[in-house]
Amino acid sequence: MTSLSASLVRGALSSPFKRAGRPDAALPPGRLTRPAAPVAPGPLAAYGRICGFAESGPLPLTYPHVLAFPLTMRLMTDRAFPLPVLGLVHTWIEITPHRAVRPTEPLELAVYADGLAPHRRGTEVTMVTEARVGGELVWESRSGYLSRHATTDAAASPRSAPDAVGDLPVVAEWRLPGDLGRRYGAVSGDRNPIHLHPLTARLFGFPRAIAHGMWTVARCLAEAGEGAEIRSVRADFRAPVLLPATVTYAADTAGNAFALRGTKGRVHLVGTVTR
Repeated sequence: MTSLSASLVRGALSSPFKRAGRPDAALPPGRLTRPAAPVAPGPLAAYGRICGFAESGPLPLTYPHVLAFPLTMRLMTDRAFPLPVLGLVHTWIEITPHRAVRPTEPLELAVYADGLAPHRRGTEVTMVTEARVGGELVWESRSGYLSRHATTDAAASPRSAPDAVGDLPVVAEWRLPGDLGRRYGAVSGDRNPIHLHPLTARLFGFPRAIAHGMWTVARCLAEAGEGAEIRSVRADFRAPVLLPATVTYAADTAGNAFALRGTKGRVHLVGTVTR
């Protein structure tokens, strides 16, 4: 059994015994690391195809997150991690590329938990991922993951989303199949039940399977053409994309703001790019 598969099994077994609701709970100390290793061409190509990235060029801006996902799962399914991993919802991500990374460069990876915070729908944990080449920090990200539960703290609220929606013009329309979550899960390793089938999604309060947040932001960046000049990206996942779905990608002409909307105008994602 691979380490990721073992983490998924451990998470499924431990989640029923964990109860969220204490933003002051202790997080696992230290960080989990992976020694420098080359990027496997086959999985990278499969990821590029499902997200719409170019077949050649620098490593996609979102791919180190995927490479580090087994470490993230190991940490989140550790006995000392206070939140149940099953049903966690990715709420936001900030990515800072310090330079373009070539697919041939071996990446050292590290992941650690950086804090818990009350959220109006539960408790949110911030996870940090770092990628290095020869000791040089070349890429890092911060992500919020929400454990949904009843809360009496009416003042608790999610982090402020960027004001990126406005009247952004529609650039493209995408029809997302019902099996998108299973297909992306096979490529990324993220097989959270909320993404896989309507039945497993309903166990966590969703009427149908939902698209991965990381697929939506990757697809938006691929459509925008990424760009080596990007200094940071911030994306907030405002509402789940229930599969199947038809969505529209909107962006300003400078490529500094983007959004993903449903056909009835519901905003699923907003993002900003700093160049």
